[in-house]
Amino acid sequence: MGSVALMRWDSLFDDLESQLEREISVEESDVDAEEERLRLGRLSLRDRLVALQHSVTPAAHAALGLILADGKRITVCPVLIGRDWFSADVIDDSTQQRQCIIPLESVTGVSLPPALVRASLAGGDDARHPDLSARLGLAFVLRDLCRRRRAIEIVTAAGSLHGTIDRVGKDHVDLAMHEPGTPRRASEVTELRLIPLVSVMMVKL
Repeated sequence: MGSVALMRWDSLFDDLESQLEREISVEESDVDAEEERLRLGRLSLRDRLVALQHSVTPAAHAALGLILADGKRITVCPVLIGRDWFSADVIDDSTQQRQCIIPLESVTGVSLPPALVRASLAGGDDARHPDLSARLGLAFVLRDLCRRRRAIEIVTAAGSLHGTIDRVGKDHVDLAMHEPGTPRRASEVTELRLIPLVSVMMVKL
């Protein structure tokens, strides 16, 4: 009789242990799920672009369809991602490779291939361990173009403006407008235009 009672106690303890393990497993799963929801809630558009960039090989950049503030759609391959901008190669029917700089604020939508959605959600660590590019703002990049005297095309909702940046202020640039293919000479400048940075949708190099 004693052995039968002992077996029943063993069975009871086994059931309790199994139940406890199930409850612990469920609690851990709930904690993991909540942590993942919080992580996803902290992801920025920049985080997801960085994750995409890290998920593909340099020889196979992720091609993204962008919708800009003026409703225009373009296809690009991001190359370098800064704090509030990214540089990219433009993909179109042109045989000449074109590069551009796009402020993140000018992007109203990103068209992702379904196969890349999961990869884009793997971001977030860059915020805790930022690289040099993550510290560089749009104004810094434009000042570099100004220093190099690069002829550029600035795309705004009101149209495209061609010229050379004379100086970069806190929230705007001075663009000396001249015809494409001509150098920035006083005799070639048709207008000096102050352009707010918030109105810049793209800078074509």
